[in-house]
Amino acid sequence: MNIKIPLAWLQLVQQKLRFVIAVAGIGFIVLLMFIQLGFQDALYSSATALHQRLSGDLFLVSSQYKSLTAIQSFSRTRLYQTLGFDGVDSVSSIYLQFAKLKNPISGEKYSIYVIGFDPGKSVLDIPEVEQNLDKLKIPDVMLFDRDARSEFGPIAELFNQGNIQQPIEIFPFDAIKGYRVRVGGLFSLGPSFGVDGNLIVSDSTFLRINPNSRPVEKIDMGVIKLKSGADIKRVLNSLKNKLPQDVKIFTRQEFIDFEKQYWSVRTPIGFILNLMLIMASVVGVVIVYQILYSNIATQFIAYATLKAIGYANGYLLNVVFQQALILALLGYLPGFIVSIALYDFAMKATKLPIMMTSNNALLVLVSTVLICITSGALAINKLRSADPADSF
Repeated sequence: MNIKIPLAWLQLVQQKLRFVIAVAGIGFIVLLMFIQLGFQDALYSSATALHQRLSGDLFLVSSQYKSLTAIQSFSRTRLYQTLGFDGVDSVSSIYLQFAKLKNPISGEKYSIYVIGFDPGKSVLDIPEVEQNLDKLKIPDVMLFDRDARSEFGPIAELFNQGNIQQPIEIFPFDAIKGYRVRVGGLFSLGPSFGVDGNLIVSDSTFLRINPNSRPVEKIDMGVIKLKSGADIKRVLNSLKNKLPQDVKIFTRQEFIDFEKQYWSVRTPIGFILNLMLIMASVVGVVIVYQILYSNIATQFIAYATLKAIGYANGYLLNVVFQQALILALLGYLPGFIVSIALYDFAMKATKLPIMMTSNNALLVLVSTVLICITSGALAINKLRSADPADSF
């Protein structure tokens, strides 16, 4: 009867403390990769949260547009010109600008993102906004982002309790005197790496909050809705070819991809997250290599003995790769579990959408296996040189 001896496993657990440390080291690398991917996903999803909720088919911005946090205004005339193109049904203007909101409790002022549009028709696919459009038609009424960071004070809680009676003051960045608005409702959008919170007002209220920031005819974004059955690619190409070059036109996905590209390439945070992910992989290869090389060095005489009694190099190399795979799987599990706990903690602390996804779980698993296999391939050079004659 053939009994298959699990040599790879027995060698790993022979020194239990070293084995536990090895698994913990790989688990730490797994944790680093999950953290980097989690924050990277949160960066992109939060930066494009507004894009994903825009209610339109095509989107018009200035040719100088970089991102929503570095907005450039353009003439409203360009948006109205699109109404002359076949397939275009309606257009809407959006105003975007940072202002300072005064915490009603502490009196401190914090930067908040102000979104303004004509409440006659919603440009945001957010049920709470659509339900409160009539309130926005009342002058000096705003909708407050309940998922904004805590620096703005308990505005959402006070509103839900019916205890917020006094108007909230909003200050343009170049003004000493604030403008007073009342909270008419709440919605959920959430912060990003560039925005701490959001509020929505009508276009007329927006211009009163920022009376000297721009000419009235200057807008920051145009939302274009197409007629039913219109060919979006044909309309897009027609607009790109015939409108002046001082504006850009995007489909929704192009708009999202443009924003992601900005945060990935043109901002320090995007570069740092990409660099740290690469560094985590490199450090992982080094750590696992040291673990496997040390194990081979410790078991060198045993490997030489196996070669002396007839085992080929292929069998011994297979043992090393089995050890690499075992370490990858056992290191992945604790890293995965701890990552879920840290994601939950970080999401509550920052209010960013840091969540475990099946894609990231699979990506890190495959990356961990590849890191360990690569380390094993580097470590087996010593094993190939094992000469039975030199070991006795």
